[in-house]
Amino acid sequence: MKFGSRLCTLNVGGRRFSFPADLMKHLPLSRLSRLHGCGSESELLELCDDYDQDRNEFFFDRHSEAFSFIMLYIQHGKLRFVPHMCELSFYNEMLYWGLESSDLQPCCQRRLDDCLSDCFVHFFPEEEQQKPEDPHWLERMRRTFEEPTSSLVAQILTSVSMLFVVISIVMLCASTLPDWKAEETMDQHRFSRDPRRAEEEMGTRESRIIEAVCIGWFTAECVVRFLVSRDKCEFIRRPLNIIDLLAIMPYYVSVTMTMLTGENSQLQRAGITLRVLRMLRVFWVIKLARHFLGLQTLGLTLRRCYREMVMLLIFICVAMAIFSALAQLLEHGLDLETRNQDYASIPAACWWVIISMTTVGYGDMYPVTVAGRVLGGVCVVSGIVLLALPITFIYHSFVQCYHELKVRSVRCSHSLSAELVN
Repeated sequence: MKFGSRLCTLNVGGRRFSFPADLMKHLPLSRLSRLHGCGSESELLELCDDYDQDRNEFFFDRHSEAFSFIMLYIQHGKLRFVPHMCELSFYNEMLYWGLESSDLQPCCQRRLDDCLSDCFVHFFPEEEQQKPEDPHWLERMRRTFEEPTSSLVAQILTSVSMLFVVISIVMLCASTLPDWKAEETMDQHRFSRDPRRAEEEMGTRESRIIEAVCIGWFTAECVVRFLVSRDKCEFIRRPLNIIDLLAIMPYYVSVTMTMLTGENSQLQRAGITLRVLRMLRVFWVIKLARHFLGLQTLGLTLRRCYREMVMLLIFICVAMAIFSALAQLLEHGLDLETRNQDYASIPAACWWVIISMTTVGYGDMYPVTVAGRVLGGVCVVSGIVLLALPITFIYHSFVQCYHELKVRSVRCSHSLSAELVN
């Protein structure tokens, strides 16, 4: 379709913008330049909402004020946000007309980056929209296992999973009690008349059965969630799924070593490696993050505030290096007669700096000289100030994350209520 040198009119949200047709192909807006190259009216309607051939007018159902700022960018070369307009909405208009975030001024680009990081960086990624080729039952099963509040069945599975997690943690804690170990020893002596029987009956049968049932439930849950997941690689990379594997694998490693070596469980637990693997089951507690809003908020806050956490760590490390060197010098390096052996080295003084800056003060080591005590007071005050600076940003991020996840939970609850009514 040829426009020639006719005057083109863009009607954006009821507001008209007129300029020569030849100018359209030179504009830095990909949509308008593609509009100039269309050969038929059907191609035009793919890029605009309507077209009046008699008046050579193109209609766009978009934000007129946002387009006015985009036209100012074409004239003057500077693009800024529209006042009193959401940054993400304006960015959506930019993408529609063919602009990128790099076209914004640096100050506005930083605002956009903050908004994008707040809205789209999640510790628990959102599932993509359902693809046409996915069967309905597969999507329903995926939501049942991934979203605890999506249906009544999902809530039942969540309750059962939480019950198994609590039982597993209780059994793990109870296995370290002296009375529990004494009971295992009595069971061992009870069958000591038959050495083979004593090895097979090591430990209480009830605890081993409960442990096997819990591991079986966690394994089945993890396998089903893996099979119904849309992207298998993305499933493996998720933090909570990695934690699930770390909690499940020690049990199978212990059972495999039992089958290969023929050793009883008591001898295996004496090994350092197997004891470490056994304690890794404490990661089952983190599985509760799938079902508790508070743990989800904590994980999302840590994900978004990693810059503030790094900044906090740098503050502590710098202060530790300075105060530990001064403390070692004042308490051990200057006075040769009354040396404080607790500050014999800078690494030893670092421990004192940490417990002083965090205002814990265990009392296991303390300065005895006047200069050292003055330094200790300065260290405590500095720790309060340095720790308070980044914590303010972390607190505001925590509140924002809590409200976002709360809204998401309420929406899922509404969908569940509608499902129960229907």
